Amino acid sequence: MSKEKRIATPSMTKHYLNQFGFHFKKSLGQNFLVDVNVLENISKKSGVTKETGVVEIGPGMGALTEQLAIDADRVLAFEIDQRLDPILQETLADYDNVKVVFEDILSADIAPTLTDYFNEGQPLKLVANLPYYVTTPIIMKVLMNGLPFESLTVMIQKEVADRMSAKPNTKSYGSLSLAVQYYTEASVLFIVPKTVFMPQPNVDSAILHLAFRETPPVDVIDEDYFFELIKASFQQRRKTLRNNLSRHFKDMLSKEMIESRASSIDLDLTRRAESLTMEEFARLANVLYEAQQNV
Repeated sequence: MSKEKRIATPSMTKHYLNQFGFHFKKSLGQNFLVDVNVLENISKKSGVTKETGVVEIGPGMGALTEQLAIDADRVLAFEIDQRLDPILQETLADYDNVKVVFEDILSADIAPTLTDYFNEGQPLKLVANLPYYVTTPIIMKVLMNGLPFESLTVMIQKEVADRMSAKPNTKSYGSLSLAVQYYTEASVLFIVPKTVFMPQPNVDSAILHLAFRETPPVDVIDEDYFFELIKASFQQRRKTLRNNLSRHFKDMLSKEMIESRASSIDLDLTRRAESLTMEEFARLANVLYEAQQNV
C-alpha cells in the first residue's frame, strides 16, 4: 500500500474523522499519529519481525496497528473507546492478522487472551502509543504481572520516558526509574515531535524501549519492602536519607537502629536518595528488613 493511502497521514486521518463523525475525547488522551515514517521507525526499532506476536494498547484509528500488521505475524490490540469500532473495522479491513479487543487494559485479564490468540512459544512484544494520563499504571501492570513479553516499546511523554530511563545523580532519577529498571533495561530510542500528532499535544513524546531482564539486577530479601524503602527515600527529594527514613519508619525502627544498620554497609545517611544506585538501595533495604524482623 502506498504511503499516501496509509491511515497515518493528515488527509486520511481527516477523511476518517469526517466520515464517521468522530470527536476526540480529551479524557482518553487521544492523539493520533499522522506520520508514516515515525510508525515505520517505531516498528523497526522495536525488533518486530514476521515471527513476532504483538500486543498494542490504544490503537486509536489503527495507524500503528496497520504498521505492526505489515511487519508482524499477528497483532492483538486493546482499545477502551467503543466508538472506534466502526472506524477500525474499515481502516484494518485489509489485514486478517489483527484482532481488536474492546477492554480497558488496566482491568483486563491479559494472560488468557494472549494464550488464546498467539501460538505457543511465539515471541511476544508490546508496542504502543500510550495515552499520557495512564502511562505509568499501564507499564507497571505489565512489568509486575509477569506477562511473557520480551520487550515493551512505547511512545510516551518525553518527561516520563526520561524518568523511567534516568541514572543516579540526575534530576529525573527517582522511585519510578528504579521500579522500571528493576524489571527491565530501559533506553530512549528517539524523540517524536508534537507536530506529528492530531490533535497536537502540548509536549514532545519519546520512544522508550524496555527489554525484560531474565533476573533482577539486585538480590533483595523482600521486594515490597525494597520498593517501600525507595519510595520513602524520595518522599522529600531535598531531604537526606536520614530524615526521610527516620520519618517513614519511626514506628518500626529507631533512628539509632537505622543509623547503625546503614553504617554496617558503609552507607552515609547524609546523602540524598538521588545519589544512590539500585545496588545501594538493595543493601540498605536488606539490612533494615532484617533489623525490623528482629525488633
